[in-house]
Amino acid sequence: MGLKKFIVTTTINSPTLATKKFAAMKDWTLIVVGDTKTPHLEYEELDCIYLSPDIQQTIDSDLSDSIGWKSIQRRNIGFLYAYNQGADIVATVDDDNIPYDDWGKNVLVGQKIECDLYEPSQNVFDPLSVTNTPDIWHRGFPIDLLGKRHEVEYKGKVKRKVLVQADLWDGDPDIDAMARLTMKPIVKYNVEKPYCSNKIAPFNSQNTFLAREVLPYYAVLPHVGRMDDIWGSYILQYYFPNSVIYNKASVYQDRNVQDLVTNLEKEVIGYRNTYNFINNLQKYMDNLPEDAQHFYKTYMNAYKWKI
Repeated sequence: MGLKKFIVTTTINSPTLATKKFAAMKDWTLIVVGDTKTPHLEYEELDCIYLSPDIQQTIDSDLSDSIGWKSIQRRNIGFLYAYNQGADIVATVDDDNIPYDDWGKNVLVGQKIECDLYEPSQNVFDPLSVTNTPDIWHRGFPIDLLGKRHEVEYKGKVKRKVLVQADLWDGDPDIDAMARLTMKPIVKYNVEKPYCSNKIAPFNSQNTFLAREVLPYYAVLPHVGRMDDIWGSYILQYYFPNSVIYNKASVYQDRNVQDLVTNLEKEVIGYRNTYNFINNLQKYMDNLPEDAQHFYKTYMNAYKWKI
């Protein structure tokens, strides 16, 4: 019997080209987590599992309430639903990331593979620093260390058990608003083989594959602005060190229209606090805002009796 594989996204838009492609993926089941503004009927007619607001309340009302509505973090309900359905692998994606034809056909999650190992001089690795786009940095990399992000040494090949596979994204890359406002890059990555680091590194929720065992610990955190998936990635690596690999681009991001100044404002919490958050990761709960603490405790409790 094959692996049970789910794709999770959330959206307030009508089905996009990306969403329709994900819905048509063979051997994958798409879960769309709705919000109050989502056009519900359009997703009920799509070949997917649509979790309407009412259904989400029946799955876990406490968790739903701790997230709040009009929130991209509704996708956490999709993670929990996939876990309850016996998911072996969950891919978390955004509806503006158009998958290439080979998307999801060579997933390395659950395997022990050989990858290129990089060691930064600091205690956090910028996964974009060793690519063909060295002038930009991954969203959520601490700005305190921007001047040192290229201080990286190649350490050769290493064997790694993959629990998280973070694929890159051509087109409009996942960088912070400060970099996007000043550089406005459109990229085409030349990464062809997986790579990793022996230090923690940010990954996002827009094109990432997760093993079942990490789902109870990985959440897209509400109430922390645009550090939602990033701080969640750091927390996951506290529980599962040396479990993440980065891989070639498997989507093209045709980015939804966003207010970059608003994005910048939502990233200030990260500009101010991410460096300290990483350096005190063992006390991560104390460094989250109170409502984010409440959410994360509720999220972990939702899985507790099932692990």
